[in-house]
Order: sequence, then C-alpha cells, then structure tokens
Amino acid sequence: MLRKVWQPLTSWFEQNKREMEWRSNPLPYYVWVSEIMLQQTRVETVRPYFHRFINELPDIHALAVCGEERLLKLWEGLGYYNRVRNMQKAARIVMEEYGGELPSDPALLRKLPGIGSYTAGAIASIACHIPAPAVDGNVLRVLSRLTGSLACIDDAKVKVHFEELIQELLDEEDAPDPGIFNQALMELGALVCLPGGTARCAQCPLREWCAALRLGELDSIPVRKPKKPRRIEKRTILAVRDASCTVIRKRPDSGLLAGLWELPSLEGDLTDVEALEEARRIGIRPVRILPLPEAKHIFSHVEWHMKGYLVLAEELEGLAEGYLAIEPERTRREYSIPAAYARYTEYLNIRPGIQTEPGGEF
Repeated sequence: MLRKVWQPLTSWFEQNKREMEWRSNPLPYYVWVSEIMLQQTRVETVRPYFHRFINELPDIHALAVCGEERLLKLWEGLGYYNRVRNMQKAARIVMEEYGGELPSDPALLRKLPGIGSYTAGAIASIACHIPAPAVDGNVLRVLSRLTGSLACIDDAKVKVHFEELIQELLDEEDAPDPGIFNQALMELGALVCLPGGTARCAQCPLREWCAALRLGELDSIPVRKPKKPRRIEKRTILAVRDASCTVIRKRPDSGLLAGLWELPSLEGDLTDVEALEEARRIGIRPVRILPLPEAKHIFSHVEWHMKGYLVLAEELEGLAEGYLAIEPERTRREYSIPAAYARYTEYLNIRPGIQTEPGGEF
C-alpha cells in the first residue's frame, strides 16, 4: 500500500506544506525543540515560543546550563513542564556523552529522557535523513483510514505495526527521503485527514486508495478507547496585592505543576469570610476583598473549577514561610506562573505576554 501512495503523497506535500522555522532550517536541535513543544499543542501556538526559546537558548550547551527558573519561564504557557525538564536532562547527557551533538541513531535518541519512538524518528529522519519511522497521532489516523484498520490506535502494538510498515518502505532501494515522507504523512493528518466528520477528502491526494472512504467509515476510523472522565477539583484562588507588590508561592516539587510559582491557592469552594481567614493566616492584613469571576482549567486527567477573590492589603510584610511579595514587573520577568491562573493574574498586572491552553493535535 505505502509503495503505491508515497509519490502522490510527497508531491502533494511539496506543494502544500506549511512554512515552519524548524522545517526550513532542520537542525537536529531545532527539530527536537519543536517536536517537544508540538506535543499536544498546535503549530501556530508554538511559533512564538519556539522563537523565544531558540533566541535565548540557541544550542544544546545553552539548554544544559540554563538555570531552572529561567528555563521554566521560557516554557511558561506551554504546559506540561516536565517536558522541558526532561529536555534539559537530555541536553546534559548529550554534552557529557556525545560532545554536545545529538546522536542520529534512533536507538540512542530513545535512551535520552523525554524522547520516545516518535520524537527519535522525527529527529533522525528530518534532520539526519536516517530511514526511521515517525508515527504520531496524525500519522496513526492517516494510516488507519488508508488501510481500513479497525485496531485501536491506543494499543501500543498498533503503533509498532504501522512503524514496521513505514520502516519496510524506507528500507527499500528506491525509497523516498525519510524526512519528507514522514512530514508528508504528518501534514496530511494535520491539514486534510482531520478527526471525525471534518476530513477534507476532496483535497486528499490518497483518496483513491483510502479504505475508510470507500467503506464510508471515516467517522469510526481510527478506533479509540473511550476517554475516562476527568476528576473535578474545586479551588479558591487569592489574587493579593498592595500598592506595589503581589503574593506568590512555589508549588511542591512533585505532583501537578511541580516546582512552579502560583497565586495562593486553596482546595474547595471558600466563602469570602473563609478566604479572609486564609489571607490572615499567611500574614496578609486585608483592607478589602472582592469576588472575581469563576474560571475553569483543563489538565490531562484533572479539571479545576476555580473561584477567586481580589484581596487588597495595606502592606505585604511578615508573610508566612514560602510566600513572596514581588513587584508585578519582576514577577512577569522572572517567575513562571502557569496558564491555569491566567484569569486571575490579569487583576495583578502580571499576566505573561504569551499564553496558551495546551490541547489539540499538531
């Protein structure tokens, strides 16, 4: 099947591919950074983050030696902060074991923290022209529809099966350029072979070979496991400020949003009286409290339902251990506050310039 379609697919790609900074200059480091950023985030969202990150950390050495607070600040708004922590761990290994150059061997790439089979294949094929498959969610959807597969794509064995099909093609003597072929499959899934009833089959260069289209099964292919409902957590957020500062604290080193900075946050749906009691407990002397709009933030497995209060204080001195009173400009410049709090940081003039809600496919 893949032998029949690779030429029309790659021809379509050359005429329809989107311009991307990491695509026009596919250095291994650029491809790596972009692929990690693109996990569960869209291309248009990633562009400004990629520019900011590469401008400040232009190579693996810069990433390896970057301080954690600055590293998290550069990632602020993308979510899934362990991704960039793993990138730095990998960068340090690359500096120590590979002289600062990412290996081109997919097997060696997969040994680095945060690099799985897809990312390893993307780096090896796009940046180094190594014949390696790169199968992400878009590719799984395209290949499932093309072959009419009713196997569940959430099953790791199904991904391995499609990787083996691509590997067979790329190992042939007259095989396409692996980077072009892999990107073409990804791009087809991103622009044409869309989920559910949104597929643009009339624009698809592979429609005459597509089993799902022929069988009228576009809505049922690919097969996915039913998603488990997210756990709902109610939280109360305190947006605290005096004439010159606001209050933040660091989250625990493990768990959700580990090691990041946040506004004072409490479990449950607190009344204004209860919120005032909490403010006093952490050393704030409130002069006024105002209700703020409710907000919701969705993580992978948890959904926060938040209510907030703006707490106006006389002054912010003598705060409890772990709480800091910081000027808004310094907070915006130095401290990474997750997008989950964006609805409330705007009342403190510390909302970062780039914000996004993680989600969606590349």
